[in-house]
Amino acid sequence: MSNPHAGKDAGLFLLTLSCVPGLGPARIHAIVTRFGCQPDLLRASADVFLEIPAIGRSLAEEIAGFLGNESKRRKAENAARQQYEELERHQASLITIIDPCYPALLREIYDPPPVLFIRGSLSEPEPPSIAVVGTRRASAYGKQATGQLAGELASRGMQIVSGLAYGIDTAAHDAAIRAGGRTIAVLAGSVNHVYTDPKGKIWPKIVEHGALISEEWFGSELLPGKFPKRNRIIAGMTLGALVVESDLKGGSLITASYALEQNREVFAVPGTIYSHNSRGTNRLIQTGQAKAVLETGDVLEELNLSALKIPVMASAQTGTGTIIFSEEERRLLTYLEEGPVHLDALALQTGCEISELLVQLFELELKKAIVQMPGQFFGKNI
Repeated sequence: MSNPHAGKDAGLFLLTLSCVPGLGPARIHAIVTRFGCQPDLLRASADVFLEIPAIGRSLAEEIAGFLGNESKRRKAENAARQQYEELERHQASLITIIDPCYPALLREIYDPPPVLFIRGSLSEPEPPSIAVVGTRRASAYGKQATGQLAGELASRGMQIVSGLAYGIDTAAHDAAIRAGGRTIAVLAGSVNHVYTDPKGKIWPKIVEHGALISEEWFGSELLPGKFPKRNRIIAGMTLGALVVESDLKGGSLITASYALEQNREVFAVPGTIYSHNSRGTNRLIQTGQAKAVLETGDVLEELNLSALKIPVMASAQTGTGTIIFSEEERRLLTYLEEGPVHLDALALQTGCEISELLVQLFELELKKAIVQMPGQFFGKNI
């Protein structure tokens, strides 16, 4: 039987090590690969760290100097212990890179996170996973394609991984949940601060049907540089990345580039040549960096997963049950009875501010009650 304290000891060690200037995920991974998670290393000499190929004399002395300074080391150790206190407060858990349930594919990349903070659960055994990503400014076509592809892949037993951003990411998570599948949201910030879903429209469902995960500490500041770091995790823990809509620049193309670097497959949904949302995906296909996806079978065939069967319980969450609408949502739906209505006209008819109206419309889209059409028109779907 495994020692229940071993995981926490490793976590405290890795969190403490993460406080040392100059030690990022790649070098910490190199240390763990060479020595394992040995608390004695926190008092090691520079010569010990010189045994790591990625660490030269200057850095080795800086590491030993930091850890050898009792005040600095204790401050780092206290900070690590405080993170464990936060775990309990937020009903979260922490797994380390040496934990058996750490995502196997993620462990293979150049710079895997030493630890992962988790709200929810990771499935054991680990299912085959695919990243589904795209623009925050998704079109009706993009959302429809995401819903179909992510939903069908989830119903076949694939785990859908995305970044819980507005647009394509959220549509992917929602489709997986409705299909009765599992989904993982990788956050750029800490798992207790879901900044894209402050009202909890979808993240509690993700926790129920998968997990929120992040390498960022509780209380850490959300900075722009953390989004590319997040994207490497999305790509790293999956067999491939499916880009649904993207312009020539954006986070989803960064995810695709990480997937290519990590020798994972890249897929893209082709789109009209007249839409900026399709310029990035079409370019990926044009340059041979991605396989064009027209249906779910294109992904499964490329990944040699065509034999995946639909699980017996796959239809348990398909959304065929009773959908509950708020009074405001029912009122809004009455304005769409006669056909699609433009956003500006809806604002005039309802007397709502555009910002408030968009929130209500987004919630109705999540419930599959309406669809957004080109030109900011909205129509009923049920």
